[in-house]
Amino acid sequence: MGDGLNFMLYFRETRMKRILAIDGGGIKGVFSASFLASIEDATGHRACDFFDLIVGSSTGGILALGLGLGLSASELLRFYEEYGHEIFEVQKYGWLKKWFVCQYNQDRLRFALEKKIGSDILLGHSKKRLVIPAFNLDTGQVHIYKTSHHQHLECDYKCKVVDVALATSAAPTFFQSFRSSNGMPLIDGGVYANNPTGMAVVEAISILGWPKEQLRVLSLGCTSEPLDVRRHAKGRFYWAVKSTDVFLKAQSSLSLGTAYLLVGHDNVKRIDPIVSNHRFALDKVKEINSLKGMGASEARNHLPSLRKMFDFNVIAENFEPSHKI
Repeated sequence: MGDGLNFMLYFRETRMKRILAIDGGGIKGVFSASFLASIEDATGHRACDFFDLIVGSSTGGILALGLGLGLSASELLRFYEEYGHEIFEVQKYGWLKKWFVCQYNQDRLRFALEKKIGSDILLGHSKKRLVIPAFNLDTGQVHIYKTSHHQHLECDYKCKVVDVALATSAAPTFFQSFRSSNGMPLIDGGVYANNPTGMAVVEAISILGWPKEQLRVLSLGCTSEPLDVRRHAKGRFYWAVKSTDVFLKAQSSLSLGTAYLLVGHDNVKRIDPIVSNHRFALDKVKEINSLKGMGASEARNHLPSLRKMFDFNVIAENFEPSHKI
């Protein structure tokens, strides 16, 4: 009896911890949802069943929240297909006013989220550990929503899931900043962690205390383009247009570098197919079917290595929060 108990304790202490990190990218989240939906089709389980920690920025944050609540990736894919065109319907203004307002109406996104998730569902209802970044415009500091997966995390679990989703996806120029119930003006977490892989690994090691040798990380991008920048360009207008691309590339490189350094290249699987410049965009809803097909194709190609690395025969342990609803 003693030997059996010792074996079970050893198994629990050495069990693999699997992390899912999902990039931001607007409607390009269709790629990530389709990729995970294809994994579900192949395994017969919901994608969320395999992961102990899920981290997502912007559209990746919306996916992470849905997965945390127990929605299948297939259901989330249908969410994008059903509401994508409505969410990214350009507001019609005069030629002058359009330069002073955001492109899209955040109320349409709220309506879609409430229809799919419910208006009163709280972060504390999540069945998975979640980390969802946003950025506070008043303080100039990051604001990271977290489930109560540590005893010190005693506030965010009371927040409404829809509010967290609106905060992390409030991309400047696309949507207005989100004002939280306690008055914080928040914008898209992608401004500093569009690729949240490094953040996810740091959370696992520093907050959850998981040994780094036990970690396996699936990092999902939303397709990327080659960096197209002229080396000797000097014009301010040119760099005003290109600076966002440079910042996002730099942040993603740093994020992945952090994860590789902490847990090793062999324990991080990055899926982010490179496509031609301007092939997709955050609001290019006419490409939903192409993104869906690309997600399914990439899943098909990577499934054998994913099975080996993440062991889809084993379901993740139940998450027991420190503070409950």
